[in-house]
Amino acid sequence: MRADSLAREIFSDIANKWALLIVEAIGDGTLRFTELRREVDGISHKMLTQNLRLLERNGLVERTVHPTVPPRVEYTLTGPGQALRATVDAMCDWTHRHLDAIESARHRFDGEAGDTR
Repeated sequence: MRADSLAREIFSDIANKWALLIVEAIGDGTLRFTELRREVDGISHKMLTQNLRLLERNGLVERTVHPTVPPRVEYTLTGPGQALRATVDAMCDWTHRHLDAIESARHRFDGEAGDTR
């Protein structure tokens, strides 16, 4: 029971648009906060901060603070973060492979919904 609850909590933390885009943006490298904000189009400072904290809390992102003035903060994916990235990449591949079928289904559904409502 506890494992299911924890799994749902973790999934809730990472299964949002911003978290997945952050994981993808960091990729195989290390990025500073400002670089990440540029990479993740449309994310606010507050939303990036919140999602980075969630990812760090769940052990997916490692945060390194360099003692400079101003402080330099860098983010890197951990091993579990890299594994999540592989899953995200697989989901993107699936989307590309099935995009035409998905778009066709949406058009059929939207057309039928318009006829019956």
